[in-house]
Amino acid sequence: MKSSIRNFLHFYLKTFKDIARNASIFTTLILSVLVYSFFYPTAYKAEHAESLPIVIVDEEQSLITSTIIGEVSKSPNVKIAAVTGNFTEAEMLVKTQQADGILLLPENLSNSIHRGEVGGVGLYLSAAYFLRTKQIGLGLATSIENAIAEQAQKFSDISHFTPALSVHQIPLFNPLSGYGSYIFPAIAPLIIHQTIVLGLSMLIAGYRLQNWRPSKTEFFAIFSAILTIGCLGCFYLFGFTFWFYDYPHGGNFFGMLIGVPIFISCVIGLTMLIASYLDMPERTGHVIVFTSIPLFLLSGTAWPHSAMPEWMQWLGNILPSTQGIQMFIQLNQMGVPLNIVIPKMIYLATVATVLLLWGYFRLTHANKKS
Repeated sequence: MKSSIRNFLHFYLKTFKDIARNASIFTTLILSVLVYSFFYPTAYKAEHAESLPIVIVDEEQSLITSTIIGEVSKSPNVKIAAVTGNFTEAEMLVKTQQADGILLLPENLSNSIHRGEVGGVGLYLSAAYFLRTKQIGLGLATSIENAIAEQAQKFSDISHFTPALSVHQIPLFNPLSGYGSYIFPAIAPLIIHQTIVLGLSMLIAGYRLQNWRPSKTEFFAIFSAILTIGCLGCFYLFGFTFWFYDYPHGGNFFGMLIGVPIFISCVIGLTMLIASYLDMPERTGHVIVFTSIPLFLLSGTAWPHSAMPEWMQWLGNILPSTQGIQMFIQLNQMGVPLNIVIPKMIYLATVATVLLLWGYFRLTHANKKS
């Protein structure tokens, strides 16, 4: 018993030493997580697009349209690039990407408000960038509503017109409605997934060049060492990084503690199996290059599964990365009870067991060039 524990600790510590000796593997497994934790969120630090250029077409040039233009100019979301009376000129500015939207104030706007008619104001947005479209829409909607409500009150004694009831958005799981606080919590598990796949595959492929055949003790010592690294990486991202950038976190802390080792075990099992088919460490780069973007797209984060063909939904749902991303968003951001994500945990644990056994068989029985 003592001999087995001693052998396990020997291979466990040896794994860390081998990682530290190889600069490429050390950078991938350890340093890359630290770099990504600052580099990736920094790109989205502003969270919202601001001062987006728009063109206002003022056909009426009245007190009401001046009031609307004044309100729009106060919005931090948009910047008035030009005010013109020619709609064709405004269209050209959008087509040449000098503006992202057009606000049309038609010549009969005042009469429409006086008579209590619905409609009149036109909003034309470029769909090239959906985030910009959203921010312009939010900025203009509030400004126009305030200006029209103010004008309508002046005629309340002769008209029964009242502006439609305002719709107030209250985000439940992303209070800032920011892109960074939406995308990074989803990408964080994939960062851990890909760094383990790349780093561990290079380590094992390097061993296999020396006709390496692991014993059961050595296999699970390597598994435990990478499990330690992967769990610490997840705890660092889900804890410090989410806190540092004020992303929603800590929704179900206990559930996250349970889910992390299960997810990491599944990723390690997948990597062990992949590495058993590699003939050299450099081959791992080929796997990473063509899998990173598809894994993210199939996770349902960039595009909802319900909008995908059924075969893509099925393919996405069988991937450990998809199950892990969705599970951690539910636990960290949404704070769902543990029983909601237990099916995902059972699936990941089952897949982890199958992949680890398959990978162990391959590494102990397959020849080097297989």
